[in-house]
Amino acid sequence: MQSRQPVEDAARSFFLAIGAAVLANVLPQAPNAREQTLLQWLERLGTTVAGMPATVQPELDPTVGLLLGVPDRLVLSGLRTPWQAATQAQVHDTLQKLLLLTGSVRAQIFHALRDFSNAVYFAVPLSWSVLGYPGRLKP
Repeated sequence: MQSRQPVEDAARSFFLAIGAAVLANVLPQAPNAREQTLLQWLERLGTTVAGMPATVQPELDPTVGLLLGVPDRLVLSGLRTPWQAATQAQVHDTLQKLLLLTGSVRAQIFHALRDFSNAVYFAVPLSWSVLGYPGRLKP
């Protein structure tokens, strides 16, 4: 039986690249804090996916798998560089190109990646200060 580790590593690199681009303006600017925040976000992302209904989880693998494969990545996103080697600017530009294809599957992919990234990031009180949200008022 083959190990899934290389796929998991590729998916990890993919999501870190997406997270860095989508959350660029809300992540800490100091490199160490930025990296630590992204790694914590990635851990929460994994926990979120693991907590999804069993009927939803299998839908994520093919979508991410398509974006990880070289031919599909080129066709769907136009990104020539592997996700883990792409700069934040390249990933950001790729996502913006997806967004401009209104009504297409590519635009749906952009919205799903953006919305999922933001939902996981802002789900914890640690991130609320970026929004100026003080948290729940105590009675």
